[in-house]
Amino acid sequence: MKLIPWTNDKLEEIVELWNNEVGESFPMLEELFEQNSFLDENICLEGSRIAVTKNNQVIGFLVAKRWQEELQVGMKPEFGWIQVLIVKQSYRKQGIGKHLLDHAEEVFQSKGVKRIILGRDPWHYFPGIPEQFEDVCRWFEHKGYEKHGTDYDLIRSYNPIEKHSIPNIKDVEFALLKTNEKEHLLDFLHRCFPGRWEYEAITYFERGGTGREFVVLKKKDQIIGFCRINDSMSPLIAQNVYWAPLFKEELGGIGPLGIDAKERKNGYGLAIVEAGIAFLRERGINRIVIDWTGLVDFYQKLGYGKWKTYKSYRKDL
Repeated sequence: MKLIPWTNDKLEEIVELWNNEVGESFPMLEELFEQNSFLDENICLEGSRIAVTKNNQVIGFLVAKRWQEELQVGMKPEFGWIQVLIVKQSYRKQGIGKHLLDHAEEVFQSKGVKRIILGRDPWHYFPGIPEQFEDVCRWFEHKGYEKHGTDYDLIRSYNPIEKHSIPNIKDVEFALLKTNEKEHLLDFLHRCFPGRWEYEAITYFERGGTGREFVVLKKKDQIIGFCRINDSMSPLIAQNVYWAPLFKEELGGIGPLGIDAKERKNGYGLAIVEAGIAFLRERGINRIVIDWTGLVDFYQKLGYGKWKTYKSYRKDL
C-alpha cells in the first residue's frame, strides 16, 4: 500500500469505492463528488491522499480541507476539516486509515491549524459521522476526537393532491428572490448571517443562480428573512438533495433559513418554511428534506421527522 496525491484521474474509482462501502445509505454521483471534493478551492491538497495497492487499485482515501479563499465571510483559517475518510472493507485493520489520518493531521499542524473538525466543511457531505457507523465513531474517539453534539436530517412526504399556500401575514410579504435583488440579499446575509450561509449564497450566484432558490421575507420592501429551497433544477447540487438517488421521485430541500434578530418572535421563522414548502409543492415536489439541524421540535410542527442522525466530532491540536 502507498499514499498518492489527490488527483481527479481517480474520480471514477473513488466514487465506485464510496458506493460499494456506504452507497446504500449515501449514494454518490460523480458530479457531486467532483463538485465537493475536487472543485472546492479549500481542499488541502497536501493533506488529502489516496491509498492504492501495488497494482494502483484505490483502496481508501481522505479529503482534507482548510479555508483558503480570499472572501471575508468569517470562516476561520485555523480550522481544518476532514471531509471524508473511507477504506475498503477488505483492507481495514491494516493501518491504512491511520496512515491517511496521521498524514492529514501532520499537514494541518504544519499549516497552523488549531482544530480539526469531522465534516461540516465548505461543500460538506456530512455534519458529522453518520450514527449507524458506530465503529467509525469509536475509531475516531480512540484517535483523540471528542463528540460535541448531534445533528439530524429531517424528511416529510406529501400527498400529491395536498395543497399548500404561502402564509398571509399582515405587513410582510413572502416571495422568490428577483434577479435584481441579488445584492440586497447578499447585504442582508453579510449583516445578519456572515459566514457559511453568506459564502454559500455568494457561490450560488457565481455558479449562475437566478434567485429561484431563495424565498425572501420582506417588510416595507426590505429583506428581513430568507429561506433556501433546492430541487433538481438548481445550479448546484445542494446539501439537502445530495441523496436524491435514494428515491424514484424528485427530492426537494429546505434550508438554511434565518430571520433578522430584530424581527424574531413574530412567527416569521415557521412561516418562511411554510412559504418554502409551498413554492416546492408548486413545482410538483412531494418529498422534502431539511438537512443539518438540531431544531427537531421546531420542524415537527410542520410534520417533519428524523431521517438521518450525525454525531459531531472535533480534535484540538
